[in-house]
Amino acid sequence: MNYTWNWGVLSQATGIGDETYLDWIFTGLGWLLTIGIIAWIIAMAVGTTLGVMRTLPNPMARKVATAYVTVFRNIPLLIQLFVWYYVVPTLLPENMRLWWLDLPSNTSALISASIGLGLFTAARICEQVRTGIESLPKGQKNAGYALGFTTPQLYKTVILPQSFRVILPPLSSELTNCFKNASIASLVGVSELISQVKTISEYTQATIEIYAYATLVYIVLNLSLIALMGLLERKLRVPGLIAGGK
Repeated sequence: MNYTWNWGVLSQATGIGDETYLDWIFTGLGWLLTIGIIAWIIAMAVGTTLGVMRTLPNPMARKVATAYVTVFRNIPLLIQLFVWYYVVPTLLPENMRLWWLDLPSNTSALISASIGLGLFTAARICEQVRTGIESLPKGQKNAGYALGFTTPQLYKTVILPQSFRVILPPLSSELTNCFKNASIASLVGVSELISQVKTISEYTQATIEIYAYATLVYIVLNLSLIALMGLLERKLRVPGLIAGGK
């Protein structure tokens, strides 16, 4: 194999103004973080709501949440992104559809990818929240009702604060998966990290080097997220709960 290594590829000029390929990497990373953050906010909001619904005494609420989880966990993420990007906009009212078509392609793709990834991840978080709630002693609910708490007050004050402490470790995995899965957004037109890496690879032919750099970026990003969640877990740890220590 006669391969010429080019580890300085990121410092090379792109030919567009004063930009280097490193600038393209930072641009892609910015889009990746934007998608990941928006998707995670959606996932936490929807997933928490669904997780609570799956533990309520109301049969209809449990059925709706179960149906959501069943559908969204069993349809591949890529198909869901394609549906949000190509199908859903055609179903919008006329005014909203025209507004959507006027958006820059990268922006509309980002919105679709963020929503699709967020709702996909929400189905997984729902199960984490449900598991955390069901791991708590059943007597806590009874004690809360005996003290006069309504169901919303009970979940807000007693159940959810404890259950989130229990599920912080598995939530760390979901958080890193959310940001890793954001790379699929490149397939619907978002110029995130993987999209930029592919472009740089085609322009420079330094395929091994550029993908090695991309791998390093993902490792640093995910280790940072894991460290952040670990810090949060230690700060909120309660003795007596799962992973709470002595």
